[in-house]
Amino acid sequence: MLAGVADLHAVVTGGGRGIGAAIAATLKKHDARVTILGRDITALSAVVAAGAADAYFAVDITDEAVLQGCLAKVMVDIGPVDILVNNAGAAATSPFLKSSNADFRAMLEVNLLGAVTASRALLPGMIARKFGRIINIASTAGLKGYPYVSAYVTAKHALMGFTRALASETAQKGITVNAVCPGFTDTDMVARSIDTIVQKTGRTPEAARAELTRGNPQGRLVTPSEVAETVYFLARRESAAVTGAALPVAGGEI
Repeated sequence: MLAGVADLHAVVTGGGRGIGAAIAATLKKHDARVTILGRDITALSAVVAAGAADAYFAVDITDEAVLQGCLAKVMVDIGPVDILVNNAGAAATSPFLKSSNADFRAMLEVNLLGAVTASRALLPGMIARKFGRIINIASTAGLKGYPYVSAYVTAKHALMGFTRALASETAQKGITVNAVCPGFTDTDMVARSIDTIVQKTGRTPEAARAELTRGNPQGRLVTPSEVAETVYFLARRESAAVTGAALPVAGGEI
């Protein structure tokens, strides 16, 4: 009998770099077939060329119709999808009083509705096959508040609500829906946050990095591979009893 994720087909959004690329590589290492989605063709093709994924499709996940069409093509060209990892996301930094409704909508589009659209597109096939794994990368911002990122925190809390509701709805259909909640992780997104802190406060990069890691009892950034291994745990066939969960990967912050 097959174990783990062997021969399962996984789709990873935002798979061209950072956490998404690490997730793709980890699932591929465990013998899954992996398709990655994203906007940067150069980054996506590099992941495939490195052997960390089998195929890629360039798509903007905030465009509902285009994403639906892309996933339909994935299912025709590559095959039915067993594992969906909704990793694509973005963070905008601004004090609340300088954050417009448009800022909130933008964060909801990329951090929530992209996952909603992808899940809606792939869930019918999972239900028909009585097997599926949906894993949302929600961040510790889905579990607590942070200052100056109210729109991002709101969107990630909404993603957690979606995770729990869909888990309950699909609990008897052979499908699990879970969230992985990384703390500050050593990615391009965090590097940009450090640059922003330096520009706005005049602190050194070292001091800015320390500001981000001080909430982590381990005093460090999480690595993308640590997040990826948690995703693999949830994606396995053997993890069928784990659904509706939020697993922090944050060194004890949560």
